[in-house]
Amino acid sequence: QAQLLESGGGWVQPGGSLRLSCAASINRFVAMGWYRQAPGKRRELVATITSSGTTNYADSVKGRFTISRDSAMNTVYLQMDSLKPEDTAVYYCNLYSRMGTDYWGQGTQVTVSS
Repeated sequence: QAQLLESGGGWVQPGGSLRLSCAASINRFVAMGWYRQAPGKRRELVATITSSGTTNYADSVKGRFTISRDSAMNTVYLQMDSLKPEDTAVYYCNLYSRMGTDYWGQGTQVTVSS
């Protein structure tokens, strides 16, 4: 059983930056990542990183967002730069375990507006 604790959401003006963190209670996983859900829309992938360090990004965030993990491999970060109003959403941390189970954080709100 894994638990995920997210932090770092908030309000920022367009063009600004935020960094999200997700601390996991386990450090053995296939992949961790971030998803987001805007009001009235489906949850969508933002970025993922595998245990070997391979990253994947949604086209809408490529070049602006960077996903990384610490050396202990139990914390994943999402550096978000050049934020746009359309990035406004609840961001969820995800962990896909070696047992094939998906775990989700509670979500953190990111609001981009002037």
